[in-house]
Amino acid sequence: MNENEFDLVVIGGGPAGYIASIRAAQLGMKTACIEKRGTLGGTCLNVGCIPSKALLESSEHYHQAKTKFSKHGIMLGEVNLDLGAMMKRKDSIVRQMTNGIEGLFRKNKVTYIKGHGKITASAGDWKTIDVALADGKSATYKAKKILLATGSEPAALPFLPFDGKRVLSSTEALMIPQVPKHLVVIGGGVIGLELGSVWARLGSKVTVIEFQDRILPGVDRQAGDELKKALAKQGLEFKLSHKCLGATAHGDTMIVEAENMADDSKVRFECDYVLVSTGRRPYTQNLGLENVGLKTDKMGRIEINAHFETTASGIYAVGDIVDGPMLAHKAEEEGVAAVEIMAGVPGHVNYEAIPNVVYTWPELASVGYTEEEVKASNTPYKTGVFPFIANGRAKTMDEVEGFVKIIAHATTDKVLGAHIVGPRASDMIPEVVSVMEFGGSSEDIARTCHAHPTLSEAVKEAALGVDKRMLNF
Repeated sequence: MNENEFDLVVIGGGPAGYIASIRAAQLGMKTACIEKRGTLGGTCLNVGCIPSKALLESSEHYHQAKTKFSKHGIMLGEVNLDLGAMMKRKDSIVRQMTNGIEGLFRKNKVTYIKGHGKITASAGDWKTIDVALADGKSATYKAKKILLATGSEPAALPFLPFDGKRVLSSTEALMIPQVPKHLVVIGGGVIGLELGSVWARLGSKVTVIEFQDRILPGVDRQAGDELKKALAKQGLEFKLSHKCLGATAHGDTMIVEAENMADDSKVRFECDYVLVSTGRRPYTQNLGLENVGLKTDKMGRIEINAHFETTASGIYAVGDIVDGPMLAHKAEEEGVAAVEIMAGVPGHVNYEAIPNVVYTWPELASVGYTEEEVKASNTPYKTGVFPFIANGRAKTMDEVEGFVKIIAHATTDKVLGAHIVGPRASDMIPEVVSVMEFGGSSEDIARTCHAHPTLSEAVKEAALGVDKRMLNF
């Protein structure tokens, strides 16, 4: 095998691609990863999960200093914002982490190829990939197997295309040069709520226009309603059941028009920026799929079997370009499972135990089925709901909004789902994920000793609540 021949070539260096590359190398495969961005980590690390969480953390500190520190006896006087320093911190974190992945590639002997990869042929045991390299040159590589992990990109509205200046995708919303006077967010999903929260905490008026009659349409309704109530207290304005009709520029001002779906009345909003966050689409263009007989569905996704293999032998696909939630950790699990299957090792992804988190404050974290889904399936169930206002640690933190909700089968007591709205919900949901992974019951959680005083005691109390025996509420 010469230097341009590999057991596996991964196209895409995001969470699915770089993790799969490292795992493949650990399993003894000669592995290369092709990434065109110039830095590893994909959307998540470069312009998604990590920079947005950095801004969420910084803006929450600012908001706490302005609104809550005095309750703790901390008197600061006037609190000022240095947006440039906040952005510099965010960029530094991203740079450190992207460099860290390159270090992991060197450690695991993964070949990193900077450029755009395109499949050109598949003959016998070998597939051919042509790469337009970042330095302007080109190169050809051969692989016994290919893993496609090219991720997704923001989806624009046909009548409201991104211009990167006033009509923004999530990427540009991470680098607005000054705090907007008024930010209009189109779409009440995860991205819109998180980025809307950042700018609201820093002083923007934020209006969220959502087509549905609720925010976060896919989450448990009780949990979504609780989060909406908390965000409204923070100043976010919600226009639910409203359809965006478009936006026009008037100098540095944007005029956004929307229609109330209930009575067809029109409303107009003056703002300085519009964030369009109505979804993402798989990035499957210009990959040479047609050269190996691969087609995409109407959503742009690639069809795979239970082993992540496409209809083209030896070519696999994972992450945002296949069916399922567009989540970095789901993509990572698929990437690992795919290369383990290639290596003859049992690969595994339990799609019923994949957590989902909205990193607002309070956070919303969930796993498994919503109460609406359980009802629709006619499954007998019981629920336990414990509010954080009755949790000692939450009281000491002055963070008492929200609750823990656990859904269990009425007969077997198997945990079917959990939904947490509250402080550090993202750090509590893994307990329930672990129990669900092992097919556990609410009784298993209820009989597990939890340290006192901790936020996680609310999880235990909710589990006790399934059997109507909560001890602190």
